[in-house]
Order: sequence, then C-alpha cells, then structure tokens
Amino acid sequence: MRPDIHDILERYWGYSSFRPMQEEIITSVLDGRDTLGLLPTGGGKSITFQVPAMALDGLTVVVTPLISLMKDQVDNLKAVGIRAVCLHSGLSRSEHRLGLDRCRLGKAKLLYLSPEKLQSKNFIEGLKAMDISLIVVDEAHCISQWGYDFRPSYLRISELRDIFPHVAVLALTASATPEVVTDIMDKLRFNAPNVFARSFARDNISYIVRNDNDKYRQLLKILTSTAGSAIVYVRSRMRTREIADLLVKNGISADYYHAGLLPEEKTDKQERWKQENIRVIVATNAFGMGIDKPDVRVVVHVDPPSSLEEYYQEAGRAGRDGLPSFAVLIVSSYDKGRLTRMVDESFPPKDFIRRVYELAGNFTEVAVGEGYGHLYEFNFPKFLQTYKLPPRPTRSSLQILTQAEHFEYLEEVNTQSRVMMTVDKHELYSLRIDEKAERMLNGLLRTYTGLFADFVYINEPVLASLTSLTEKEVYESLLLLSRMHVLQYIPRKSTPYLYYTASRQMPKYIHIPPSVYEHQLERLKKRVEAMKQFAFSDTGCRVNRMLAYFGEKPAMPCGKCDVCRSRKKHPVSKEVRRTLEESILYMSGQSPRSIDYLINESPANKDDVIKATRRLLDSGKLSIDENGLIAAKF
Repeated sequence: MRPDIHDILERYWGYSSFRPMQEEIITSVLDGRDTLGLLPTGGGKSITFQVPAMALDGLTVVVTPLISLMKDQVDNLKAVGIRAVCLHSGLSRSEHRLGLDRCRLGKAKLLYLSPEKLQSKNFIEGLKAMDISLIVVDEAHCISQWGYDFRPSYLRISELRDIFPHVAVLALTASATPEVVTDIMDKLRFNAPNVFARSFARDNISYIVRNDNDKYRQLLKILTSTAGSAIVYVRSRMRTREIADLLVKNGISADYYHAGLLPEEKTDKQERWKQENIRVIVATNAFGMGIDKPDVRVVVHVDPPSSLEEYYQEAGRAGRDGLPSFAVLIVSSYDKGRLTRMVDESFPPKDFIRRVYELAGNFTEVAVGEGYGHLYEFNFPKFLQTYKLPPRPTRSSLQILTQAEHFEYLEEVNTQSRVMMTVDKHELYSLRIDEKAERMLNGLLRTYTGLFADFVYINEPVLASLTSLTEKEVYESLLLLSRMHVLQYIPRKSTPYLYYTASRQMPKYIHIPPSVYEHQLERLKKRVEAMKQFAFSDTGCRVNRMLAYFGEKPAMPCGKCDVCRSRKKHPVSKEVRRTLEESILYMSGQSPRSIDYLINESPANKDDVIKATRRLLDSGKLSIDENGLIAAKF
C-alpha cells in the first residue's frame, strides 16, 4: 500500500496541507504519468518531487544545473532525516565514489545530479545498477532551444528514458512560454502531454516601472518609501558592492552578494539577511535560487534583464507569503540601447567565436585531436588577460561553443573546504604529529561531527580562532594530516571548468549550426523586444502584457501596476491599505515629512496616500506640526 502523501508532508516538513497544484502534480507522478509542472517562483517546486521520493520504494534522480541549490537542498533534507546525495564536477573522485556507493546500496532516497554527469559513460553504467523510481528535471526550460537559458547537456537527459523506459519523468520550471512547454515534453519524450500549470499572475505583487536617468536617486526613494526586506538586482559584480555602500551611507542597512564570493561569505550574507540583521541585499542574479525567505516586501531591478522570463523569476521572489509587495524596475533613456548592445555581445561574429575556441585550447594546453572526456580548470579572468579579450563577447562565445557541443563551459563552481577522517578512532592515539597539527586535529574533532562517516564541510577561519592558530597554520596542518593519510582534505576552490565533449579540432572545422546561432539570435531579439515593450510602453497593463507573453488571456487589468494606477482609481484592499500605512509610518519615522513628499515617494496614487495619512492622523499614529510636517509617534 502506498504511503499517504499528507502524512509524509506533515512528518518531514510540518505542513498540514499542500500549496495550490502541488497535490495534483504529486498524484500524477505517483500514478506513473510523465508530468510537467509550471509553478511560479515560490510555488514550492521541490515538494512536488521530494514527497513522491519518500512515497516510492527506489531512488529519485534529480537533474539540476544549480550546484549551490543542490547542496542546500541536500543539507535541508538531511536536517529533516531524509538521506540525499549530490554529485557534480566540484567533488573529488573519492566523494563521487562514496556517493554512488550509497545510492547503489539503497542508503539514499534522492540523488541530485548536475547535467554534465550524464555525459560520462561510466556514470551511466553505474546508474543502471540502481533502483530508480522517478526522474526529475528541475529548471526544465534549459532543455529547450526556444527557452532563455538553453543548455545542451540537458538534451542527454532523454537518454535516461532508454535505460529506464518504465520510470516516470517529472519536469519542473517557473517560467515557460507555450512554445517552450511543448518543446520540453517533446525533448523529454513524454508518453502523452500532461501539464499542470498555475497562473503566472501574482495578485499580491504590484509591478512598478520608474523612468529616471539618476537610478541611484530613484533607488534611494524607493527604499526610503517602503518597509521590510528587499532585494536589489544589478548586472555587474562591482556594482553590487558600490550600491550596497551607497545605501549604508544613506542610513539603509545593506550588504552585497555575487557568484565570486567564497562559499562561507555567501552563507554568512544570506543568513544575516534572512535573520533580518540587514534589510537589503544587493545582488547579481546569482542570488535568490533556493533561498526561501517568504517576507521580501520589495524587489528592485536597477538594470532590466534581457527577457521577461528572467524578470518574472527574479521579481517573483517578492511576497512569497502572499502579502502585498512591490516589484520595481528602474529604467533610463540609455537602457534601450544597452539591451540592443546585449544582443550584439551575446552573438559575436563567428570568426571571433572560432578564435576563442582556438585560444581556449591553447590556454588549457589541449593538443589538436586530444581532450575528449576530460575536465580542465579554466581561469576566465586570466584567460581574458592573457589574450587581451573583451569579457562579454568572450563569455558569449564560450556559451555558444557549449551549445554547439564542442566543449562544455561550466561557470564558476564554488566548493567549500571539506574533510573526512580515513583512520579508525583508536589509531588517533598513536599518531606522532607536531603540536600545531595536534591542536588543529583536536579542534576539528571537537567542532565537527560525522567526520568518520562522510566528507564534512569545514571553515578554516573558525578552526583558526578556536585553536589560536593562523589560517596558514591550519591549512598547513590539514595538508600534513592529508599526506599522512589521517584524513582527506579538499581545500575550497572557486573556478570555472572546460569539459571537452569532443576532441579539439582546428578552428576552420568548428561548425556553428543555425539552430545555435541564427535561430537563437532571432529568439533573443524577440525576447529583448518583449522586455522593451514591458519596460518602456505605457499603453496597457504591465501585468497583462507579461501574462500574454506566457500564453495567458487575462480578463481585466491588474489594477495595481503603475500604468493601471495612473489611469483610474481602483478600490484598495485591506492588505494594500495596511502596507501603504506601514510605508507612510516608515517614511515619517525617519524624519518629519511633508504631504507632498509622501505622495511623491509612495508607489500608490495621490488620493490613496492622502486618505491613508488622514487615517493615521485620526488614529494618533501620526502628528502634524504648524509647518505642515508629518511625523510618526512612537
């Protein structure tokens, strides 16, 4: 008899009921049907495969491109008593072997894979020995050349259907146009079309566009006129720090985040933001995936993304608790040209792409005719510096060469330091090591558990503090103990990789097919044009424009976006009224404000601001002085 999915949900996650569409997707999967789930950001995609994984007897395989999310989910599952393993290019051979052994012996319920693992024949042979009961494809839009984030390695997922013909496939994504939906089911060889989709509409989010050439001034206005946690998205790593510093100087608690940070730094910044120790996180699009903070009240884009799919996913991290929230896009007169240049930089001339291919082979010292099936570290900044190459067209060239299957360019893979003991506990008493190594080993054993059973993530600065050693002494002690075979130590690393899916060729033989270049170029132009229409046109409801892009036919305007609010008055719900009042109290609590200031700085329309201010004055929460300045009473 199949276990009850409601019991599983409550036992492991503590929820008494499913979110909309989760139960329908889970039931479809457990009935053995290939299933495509379209759930908006924050819709609870992971539950739709984690619950079936616990209801089925065998192993659930989850293919996902997000290595950081993969590790977070494995840690979260372990915390609730579910055994899970993740395998990706950032692990050592011994870690791979240990993970595979656990899956083969039935000591894991979920196996998370990065898609490039499916390119290894040895790995595929290892999968055949496992009792697999469900195949999950997360971020399923990556399998479609019609999508905004196509990854050729995803195409190999369909080969699992040949190995496990009777195993159902669950594909999941948060954003997909009708063409992409059809393509996903085709590429994954669904036995029959089977789509469960929630509307892309997020009724609690007000989508606002602000046109201002002084974007930083506008950003400060937005953040000082709203309350609650916020995310600010930008498109460059350098500007994350620059803007975070600007906010701090203006009295707004903020920090920055991007993919180039060390894993420990990322974790620390995420936790401080999630615990409300800082209000605003300024980040590249590396931030947000798998970070479950439901009460984000504001998401601001300082730069427009290249597609509505990206914008929808990132803006959708606001208001996951269902309460009123704002998604604000700041555009300037320069952004149209910037989006057009983005198209050109994404598809540089083919001769330039072939030159990048040749230089990449020289840089990794791969001879012509060699390299097939091998992985090489690829220091991208050093590659640019060595050959005096422009960053964006070069990165785009590597991505195009990946899609053309000449090699696979894997963006920075951040791996945290980790240790596993390789001697028995009783052997530790007979070790002959120096005093520093002994202090470090004692500190390691006191601080971390499970070291004798598995690789455990460690933090060298923490060990240094606990043992009164320098970080250099901790590092040298770990290397010494590793050489003595007392433990296995894998230092942290942050580097991109090149994985050669074919032997290196002469540049003149590098073929870039129309499906990868010309067709993709046209699709990008259409996506960019749709983004321009959303950002710069005020002839219709912004939400309806976005929903139409995703294939929906909305019945009426949203009534909440800046276009709708500028056209006519709409009744304000209790939730929106409460949020507006909180915003007014927040602004007037910073310093006394004029009514004109509150009207200009609020996303709401003039009449609603005046009414809300009067209510707060009548209730005694606000006061007004002889100069007409309004202040909050605390």
